[in-house]
Amino acid sequence: MSLLITYFVHGTTTDNENNIATGWQPGELSALGIEQAKKLGRMIRVKKFNAIFSSDLKRAVDTTQLAFGDQYKMIKDKRLRECNYGDWNGQPNDFKKDLTKHIEEPFPNGENCLDVEKRMASFLKDVSQTYSDKHIAIVAHQAPQLALEVLLKGKTWQQAIAEDWRRTKSWQPGWEYSVE
Repeated sequence: MSLLITYFVHGTTTDNENNIATGWQPGELSALGIEQAKKLGRMIRVKKFNAIFSSDLKRAVDTTQLAFGDQYKMIKDKRLRECNYGDWNGQPNDFKKDLTKHIEEPFPNGENCLDVEKRMASFLKDVSQTYSDKHIAIVAHQAPQLALEVLLKGKTWQQAIAEDWRRTKSWQPGWEYSVE
């Protein structure tokens, strides 16, 4: 018995376009992000899910609404939030060039990568029990996806960060994960 997860990232935000690390701030989809979310919805229209989970941050909620409309009920979960960059939420994202510094060391007044991993492990435990042998979708952010790479693909945090698709700009319409 396993749970199949298709992971989607939120559309481009105005902060992304301005090289700002949004973190736990709501974030606003840019015109490009709105179009990306709508296009994603058209690309995945034939896929069927048993549930749609979204980070509770505005940029993920907006992406979920634009991509899925009212085809599914959205379940918001704050455990799917981006890493809390603490004092660096809303600041220029230069610090994100080397996230490995924050695998164990928290951002000032924020979280570290291991904190995000704990949140995601808790989320996976809960959804695995409720949605065993089902297919769910998640719409969220970078750090939770990296945590899935660690938790479900057996990567170290260093590997997950180094192999992140964002480094090569190799976006795709969803990433598949399986919870056994």
